[in-house]
Amino acid sequence: MAFDTVIMVDWSGGNDRGKKPAKDAIWAAVNRGGEAQEPVYLRNRQVAEAWLSDIFRVELAANRRVLAGFDFPFGYPQGFCSAVTGSDDPLALWDWFEARIEDAPASNNRFDLAGKINVALGGSTGPFWANGLQRDIAGLPRTKTRYENPFPERREAEEQAKGAFTCWQMAGAGAVGSQVFMGLPVLSRLRRKFPVAVWPFAALDAPIAFVEIWPSLTIKDAPAGMIKDAWQVAEAARQVSALSSEKLVEMLDVQAPEEGWIFGLGYEDVLMVRKAPPLRNDCFALPPGVHWTPVDEALALLRDRLHPVTGTEHVAIAEALGRIAADDVTANRANPPTANTAVDGYGFAGGWGPGAHELPLVSGRAAAGDTPQAVADGQAIRVLTGAVLPGGVDTVVLQEDVVLDGGKIRFSGPVKAGANTRQAGEDVIKGQKILAKGQRINAPELALMAATGVSNVPVRNRLKVGILSTGSELVNPGDPVKQSQIFDANRPMLLAMITQFGHQAVDLGKVPDNREALRATLDQAAGEVDVIMTSGGASAGDEDHVSALLSQSGAMTLWRIAVKPGRPLALGMWDGVPVFGLPGNPVAAMVCTLIFARPAMAVLAGGDWSEPHGFDVPAAFEKRKKAGRREYLRARMRDGQVEVFGSEGSGRISGLSWAEGLVDLPEQALDIAPGDLVRFIPYASFGI
Repeated sequence: MAFDTVIMVDWSGGNDRGKKPAKDAIWAAVNRGGEAQEPVYLRNRQVAEAWLSDIFRVELAANRRVLAGFDFPFGYPQGFCSAVTGSDDPLALWDWFEARIEDAPASNNRFDLAGKINVALGGSTGPFWANGLQRDIAGLPRTKTRYENPFPERREAEEQAKGAFTCWQMAGAGAVGSQVFMGLPVLSRLRRKFPVAVWPFAALDAPIAFVEIWPSLTIKDAPAGMIKDAWQVAEAARQVSALSSEKLVEMLDVQAPEEGWIFGLGYEDVLMVRKAPPLRNDCFALPPGVHWTPVDEALALLRDRLHPVTGTEHVAIAEALGRIAADDVTANRANPPTANTAVDGYGFAGGWGPGAHELPLVSGRAAAGDTPQAVADGQAIRVLTGAVLPGGVDTVVLQEDVVLDGGKIRFSGPVKAGANTRQAGEDVIKGQKILAKGQRINAPELALMAATGVSNVPVRNRLKVGILSTGSELVNPGDPVKQSQIFDANRPMLLAMITQFGHQAVDLGKVPDNREALRATLDQAAGEVDVIMTSGGASAGDEDHVSALLSQSGAMTLWRIAVKPGRPLALGMWDGVPVFGLPGNPVAAMVCTLIFARPAMAVLAGGDWSEPHGFDVPAAFEKRKKAGRREYLRARMRDGQVEVFGSEGSGRISGLSWAEGLVDLPEQALDIAPGDLVRFIPYASFGI
């Protein structure tokens, strides 16, 4: 099931809101084919009905299917429809309301009709309540006092939707009842005018489908400066437009033939995922004429051309460790929230000069969590660390500096006003940005969010990185091995590195030197992961099938990077998924992953481009280096100097474990003697 156009409408049961866009009015948003339009302000229901009629005509003329959502209940709790109309068909209730509601831009009869329904049902205290007019209305109580309701208080949907309001309330905050009274007649007329199917009361086989929505189910605060209603309909339209046809069919499979249902209820996590735009096929293309690319130039090209490919979701901070913030996060509360004492001692007002001082001590004390009594000027009170400063107290003297004498304290000055206290908001003020978009959330960030009242945080979905080894000579460790075969060292290493980087590592196994087998594996992987990382087969030989297949797909560049160790790095796209084709040599594969793939994947994951932190330290080795290539030597620190592995052979895997990091040597020729400063990058700076 697919819809070409999604329209979301935030309804209002009130009167005309005027020409200037306002909150608590009618707002609508259109998303056509994934392209969002600016939210539309509709000042009253008459304007909204005309606007909807116009847009439905346009969409039908263009042969586009429409999903239109309205944020009020399509039905009432079980039994009400039959009691009012004699039928349990909720659409009969739509027609019943249309025949009785009188609606003009400046007035309507919704409160009077609610009172008449109450009386007709044999009572004057329910099911409807809350009269929003100054005059009394027979049958409609002003408050819920002595309220009696012959029907269930809530529909099943409201029971499951945390925070949803009851449809019996006609006035005040959350007056859903008025929205239903003033919304159903409009939908009833539109249903007669256009080919409409109403969910979940009928099969959605008409060109236009009406669904009930509640944007607050998945959408909370609006961006600064934007009216919340406008933001919610635009975001709701985006959320629904992003759903796959399969997921949409699943979400619409609901049985609620009388009460109706809230679209998306139970699928909040699905709707809240924000999908990122795919990379272009040419994102890895090198400028014409480039043959050997310096490392810094290669990194700059990657940094400039990549963008996040992961969606977003909201998670509790307990689940946010290692995730990347999808948006800026601001403090919900100041830290400290109130002025408090930093030590155990005695509190009083003002500063005191040199010499001996004596103050009467009031009874009681102020401890953390207390709401302490106020203290008169010239008196002192016992305070404990973390306690809110009592009224009249702005200074604390350490208990070690005080002598107790009956009901008095004595201490020597000077004591500076404000000593040993913490001021409200001196660390963080309410509304201050405490986490930046793209920042990785670690333990300190969790502490800061918790301290400032942030319980949920928008995060990027973890980047799924598939690791694939290629080569007929490879055998999994522990399997029988021939003399001509080798154990696969790359895959365990790369899976571990990806996990340490904070991404989700997916083991794609290994494939032999067979192009069709590799093609099938890549096809399957492209539907499961965000990034594919291969090792081996990335050069231009007869058995280098990775680069051959990427070339056939029309999206491959063989980056000849001036780096040692390392051979050409194959970068390309497979069915919209970026592919990093690493060298098959484990040492070169690890170095290329650390230097190139790690920062690139950080950006793809929604994080910031990450430069490793290096340190200039004395060399404990000598080396004569030729000009032309950037070199990375396996190295470790000992006694304040950096030593390098005895062999630079890229087949010496033991050197990776021996080392604690890399020595980074620039492209120019060098003669390094012991004691010369060289740049050492610890493995920890790469996140491993």
